[in-house]
Amino acid sequence: MTTAQIQSTYKSALHFLILGQLKNAFDKTNALVDELQIGEYADRLKDIQQNYRFLLQYYINGVEDPQRKSVYNKLISKTFILNSDLREELLLRNSTNFEYTQKRYFPHTKRYRSATEILIALNYYYSQTGLIGNLETTHEVELKRLRSNYETALPEVFKLFWLTTTYGTDEKNFFSKILAGDYPGLLEKSLLVSALTLNLWRTFDETKLMMLLDCCQLANQKVRQRALVGLCFILAKYNRFLVYFPVIRNRLVLLADDNHIVENFQNIIIQIISTAETEKISKKMQEEILPEMMKISPLLKDKMNTDNLLNAEEWAEENPAWEEMLEKSGVSDKLKELSELQMQGADVYMSTFSMLKNFPFFSEISNWFLPFDGHFSSVNELFKKDDRTLFTAFETNAVMCNSDKYSFCLSILQMPEAQRGMLKQSFTMESEQLDEMARDEAMLTPDLMAKNLSKQYIQDLFRFFKLHPQHNEFFDMFTFCLSMHRTFLFDILAADNDFKMAIAEYYFSKSHHTQALELFEDITKEAKPSAAIYQKIGYSYQQTSQLTNALEAYIKADIIQPDDLWTIRKMALCYRLSGNYEKALQYYQHVDFLKPNQWSVLLQIGHCFMELKKYREALNIYFKLDAENGDNPKVWRAITWCAFVSGNIAKADYYVQKLIETEPTAHDYLNAGHIAWCKHKFPETVDFYRRSLELLQNNWDQFLAYFDVDRHYLVDNGIDTDEMPLLLDEVNPLEL
Repeated sequence: MTTAQIQSTYKSALHFLILGQLKNAFDKTNALVDELQIGEYADRLKDIQQNYRFLLQYYINGVEDPQRKSVYNKLISKTFILNSDLREELLLRNSTNFEYTQKRYFPHTKRYRSATEILIALNYYYSQTGLIGNLETTHEVELKRLRSNYETALPEVFKLFWLTTTYGTDEKNFFSKILAGDYPGLLEKSLLVSALTLNLWRTFDETKLMMLLDCCQLANQKVRQRALVGLCFILAKYNRFLVYFPVIRNRLVLLADDNHIVENFQNIIIQIISTAETEKISKKMQEEILPEMMKISPLLKDKMNTDNLLNAEEWAEENPAWEEMLEKSGVSDKLKELSELQMQGADVYMSTFSMLKNFPFFSEISNWFLPFDGHFSSVNELFKKDDRTLFTAFETNAVMCNSDKYSFCLSILQMPEAQRGMLKQSFTMESEQLDEMARDEAMLTPDLMAKNLSKQYIQDLFRFFKLHPQHNEFFDMFTFCLSMHRTFLFDILAADNDFKMAIAEYYFSKSHHTQALELFEDITKEAKPSAAIYQKIGYSYQQTSQLTNALEAYIKADIIQPDDLWTIRKMALCYRLSGNYEKALQYYQHVDFLKPNQWSVLLQIGHCFMELKKYREALNIYFKLDAENGDNPKVWRAITWCAFVSGNIAKADYYVQKLIETEPTAHDYLNAGHIAWCKHKFPETVDFYRRSLELLQNNWDQFLAYFDVDRHYLVDNGIDTDEMPLLLDEVNPLEL
């Protein structure tokens, strides 16, 4: 089998399991067993099949079995685990994917023979550095040597727990010792949790998932938040099979008894969902803000001394021309918008730091998940003893994630010493203000630290899955960012409906209407809905082009809260878009009754009259609007068309000429051509049609499509169909 065939067979087996078609699932599983040719896996499959045959036999024979459901679920869970194991073994053998290449090479490249050896090395580092730290004399060379050995061990810890298929006693003992409360190393603890998460992300393992659940209850908040984030993604990926693992489900229920953990989970889910906005923000940076900045940069170069850019006060005082240019260019508004997004917790730095992930530091995969540590050899040159304030500024900074902090430090180290000194001074001056802001925020939001930790780790993960050189070879965790509400975990967290409503409102505010609908519809089944909820349901259906469902929701909103202008206008719109112009007219007229003489409503009433071929009534409305508003191309366009289709060519000609003198569209020129033809002004007809064609980028097929829609109106106004090919050939830009 090829890698693609292995993946396809595995997915088919899981698909049949979900459908409850076990025999078909066994057939696909057997194909994987035959490919692997290892007796242990064949025996496991035979055992599952034999137990299923017994279950079927007892059922057919009418034997009462109170454990049937439990046994059936157990068979599904065993088949799922077997398929996961088979896929892992076959891909390890056949795949050229980055992860499986790493798995094959790791046993031949590791420096330590076992987890126990790594543990001894790590404990030696802490005991020796502690001992040297208590001495009166410094031993810089020895400390550097110890630190180098320590940092060499960290990637090995990560790879061991990321790449190992089955954790043995040695690995489990190492895991428990490192994560014990009395073990001092935060970096190891954090990397262990990330490695375990990636291991589980690659392939399901119940034992490993229980280890991750244990990490969710650790005292160390930095490690706990990392575990909670990882758990959310893992549970989303394997959600369909959790029902067959009661031990895991029971652990989740127990976790949900802790209100702090529930609140953490809720914050994390909101943060994961919000990553859907990150790529939009990055796109805005790349396509709107940076190009605009590039346009004005030559002007700025002449207007200001760029050396002063690092001092915000000098910039504001000495360079007013720059600020003025930003305002005129429109960049200022875009920057304000990004600032507001940042205040809401949006990840606005993804685009900026995506260009700073090419340092050798990031060639080591574990460094993508490393908590920021100013003592790390790659960046510690910036944080010497006289630079403790700078160190504090980085440690307390909650805006940048760990990965971006390393990127920033590495980029600073590339600067000339003079510029580096200025930047350090700038950080030093602002560090006290940052500390004060952090303290104020912590007082207002007691759980702020947990929120910031989870947000930073989610951003670290996002950068790994989007920016790592081999990111395309990993199954992206963030494909689940808009399906977190479909998980068993979410159901537990949303038991009181308030959280469900908050997520529904968030989806709605970000225009994720499909997801918002799923939650709003659930809420209407579980509690007495308000008119506002039905309005939002209707609007979401409308935005997803489900007009019948939208109309039903708007009608329900109207029953609860009659004569609401917004609701009635939306009902009118749905009727109009559905082609029911009689009903649309009725509702637009009701809106006009509730709030008379709204320009847009009267225009829609006119359109409805025109669609119902009540041209006189339509023109009366349009003429009224033209008299009251004047110089409005939308009204002129409506009068032009209505007069044309009703045969009033003179009036149509008068108004189309007004349009031609303003900023005519392709349709305006097309209509002008129709009207000129009806007046037998053939050269003008050809000229107007050609201008229409030009605005359509000379797309002849598109022009013909528009023309064909209007063909019968030309016939109604006396144009002979036999003449049409002749005139169109004259318009056609192709040479004879």
